[in-house]
Amino acid sequence: MGSNQTWITEVTLLGFQVGPALEFFLFGFFSLFYTVTLLGNGVILGIICLDFRLHTPMYFFLSHLAVVDMSYASNNVPKMLANLVSQNRTISFVPCIMQTYLYLAFAHAECLILVVMSYDRFVAICHPLHYSVIMSWRVCTVLAVTSWVFSFLLALVHVVLILRLPFCGPHEINHFFCEILSVLKLACADTRLNQVVIFAACVFILLGPLSLVLVSYTRILSAILRIPSGEGRRKAFSTCSSHLCVVGLFFGSAIVMYMAPKTRHPEEQQKILSLFYSLFNPMLNPLIYSLRNAEVKGALRRVRWKERSV
Repeated sequence: MGSNQTWITEVTLLGFQVGPALEFFLFGFFSLFYTVTLLGNGVILGIICLDFRLHTPMYFFLSHLAVVDMSYASNNVPKMLANLVSQNRTISFVPCIMQTYLYLAFAHAECLILVVMSYDRFVAICHPLHYSVIMSWRVCTVLAVTSWVFSFLLALVHVVLILRLPFCGPHEINHFFCEILSVLKLACADTRLNQVVIFAACVFILLGPLSLVLVSYTRILSAILRIPSGEGRRKAFSTCSSHLCVVGLFFGSAIVMYMAPKTRHPEEQQKILSLFYSLFNPMLNPLIYSLRNAEVKGALRRVRWKERSV
């Protein structure tokens, strides 16, 4: 470390480097998506709270997924929208690190909640007679709390390893938020330990859970095919296919982003991938569950009917 190196106090988020006209178009486009994300997940959360028929383990975990999606998008998108219509695109270093921490925590939480949801469906379809015993409210609460606590602790490990590094420049992040790999480029020291921990965490939090989900759904598919009733098969497959769509979108984009060779994904492509799982996935999740889930659509009709009758 040389004596002429100084610690940075703020950085500039370069974001999407396009012309002013396209920036305003993107602002409107992303604002619409963000609004749909908040409304969609908020409606899902409200329906689950208001309709007692949805007070089951499956929808208990779905409500947690809705909270994760709203928090995940709200951590990254508002700053991105502000930068699209502002010339001042700086962010203080401490809020930047906090954004990194929350982004990692919510991403980890989504991975674990999706795994827990797949386990719930596995028990419901493969062991229906023991479902109420295995998935008791105590077990559901423990699984949900463990997912949240572990997610924030694992994110804290990454942040502690980041803060041990000296940051002396450059003062620019070629991204629309403080994404962890982009933040590490600001360090003027060896970041190999950070890279190894990130890769190990990806194996543990992405490949591990994805393997469990695939094993669960292999067993689930086998059990669905043995259901004698055609209506029962359709109902089970509808619920599980919705979950598989969400799992595929989230895990697929995250694995491509963090585990594929970086030379295949230039920085601009990485921004698009980040945008996909920061904004598009949280927006699509409630649409997938509401459009493909008969119980959610039925609960929405009942809530609307109650409002009209008041």
